[in-house]
Amino acid sequence: MPQSLVIQTAPLPVRPADVLVIYAAEGQPPAGAAAELWQATGIDWSRIAGPGKFTGKAGESLTIPAPAGIPAERALLVLGAGKMAEGSPPLSAFTDRGGSLLAKLSGKVERVGVVLDGPELTPQAIAEIAAGIRLRHYRFDKYKAPKPAEDNNDPPTLTVTLHVNSKGAVDHAIADRMHVVDGQLLARDLINEPSNVLGPVEFAGEIEKLHERGVEVEILLPEDMQKLGMNALLAVAQGSPRPPRLAVMRWDGGKVGEAPVAFVGKGVCFDTGGLNLKTGGGMEDMKGDMGGAAAVVGLMHALAGRKASLNALGVVGLVENSIGPSSYRPGDIVRAMSGTTIEINNTDAEGRLVLADALWYTQQRFQPRFVVNLATLTGAIIMALGHDHAGLFSNNDELAARLFAAGQATGEKVWRMPLGPAYDKLIDSRFADIKQVGGRPGGAIVAAQFLQRFIKDTPWAHLDIAGTAFGGPATETNAGWAAGFGVTLLDRLLRDSYEG
Repeated sequence: MPQSLVIQTAPLPVRPADVLVIYAAEGQPPAGAAAELWQATGIDWSRIAGPGKFTGKAGESLTIPAPAGIPAERALLVLGAGKMAEGSPPLSAFTDRGGSLLAKLSGKVERVGVVLDGPELTPQAIAEIAAGIRLRHYRFDKYKAPKPAEDNNDPPTLTVTLHVNSKGAVDHAIADRMHVVDGQLLARDLINEPSNVLGPVEFAGEIEKLHERGVEVEILLPEDMQKLGMNALLAVAQGSPRPPRLAVMRWDGGKVGEAPVAFVGKGVCFDTGGLNLKTGGGMEDMKGDMGGAAAVVGLMHALAGRKASLNALGVVGLVENSIGPSSYRPGDIVRAMSGTTIEINNTDAEGRLVLADALWYTQQRFQPRFVVNLATLTGAIIMALGHDHAGLFSNNDELAARLFAAGQATGEKVWRMPLGPAYDKLIDSRFADIKQVGGRPGGAIVAAQFLQRFIKDTPWAHLDIAGTAFGGPATETNAGWAAGFGVTLLDRLLRDSYEG
């Protein structure tokens, strides 16, 4: 079993612990309560700090085994806080600080005390440190057998005590932030689940658990979608024996009758590519092709947990793109719910078909204030932006600017990509109203143009998260595979621009 984690706060001064942690800014000795703790060790700071020694750069660490004079039984851990910035650093810097802290711990540590004392350490900043600790602690190993030494002995709980000023305000900020962490970890769990366990029906079952949090959930069955004319979504699903679902989640925390904000997610629980079969290398990663839907579910979980003061809607189309006697084919023409006919060029461009019907349904039924869709849509966006930014496409400058600002604040960064007539004409079809793909050049942009054909006059943004949802390099806050990207970004968007 993994070591369980408890994060708690306590007022200064510090209590005894196995490891005590203090911070020092780049080129500066420890300050405040950390300075008092360091002075108690009797060690001259100039002996261990300076060029070629400990400099205080972000991510740098120095371990001093059980120094005399302080209540640390095993070690004092000095961590670099980076340069002292003018003004307030982004909150994501503190999230990274928490993740880095956890990564630096070694051995079977049970009690860790962290000194957090300084003008930049607001309650919100400390809450981000706590969030980073918890995000980095995450592991998905439910299918691993315990090691023999652990069979009868659960590992000790790791208790991290944050020693702070203004304990009450910090506790409130941490409790609020942890609702969003819960949502992000739920999204990671959903993405990490193998597809033989989590298909469309099982995914819908997980969504129904949101009832317990006060979210209204409605699940549409294939016959419901057939009546609505969702032939684009149904075409993707028809090659699989596992039937599709469309899940609607409503959180009514705002004014009665006020139009909701809406989030739509691509939920392809496994993607073989269909008859345009993917190559074998990396196909196992396609269990994560529902990363957009996972983010929407995680967001709704977070909004309900923190009792967000607005009306929010989540819609996810859940399918499996498989191969069978009834698989849809290149050259087929399907009529989407909007009435638009679509020529199928490539069965591996299935996510945009799912979203076409889900987006139209969301707008037609709920008339939202805006709609943001999330999808692991194209490999082309990874070629353009790598794993550090998601692609942002939008018909509304204000919404795009707000998403960009939320990304900068949270570290879930987005970069705006172009839309325009030159790209749009690439999906004109000889045989139908539009075709599904427009060739390799500008593939991520052309996919976004396709989605825009199913947007009315609603403010809309499309986030292509193929490079950020899973499979990227390890970060300070994620040592695993699935990131849960989008939950924190969209929660910040709503907090900053649409609540209160």
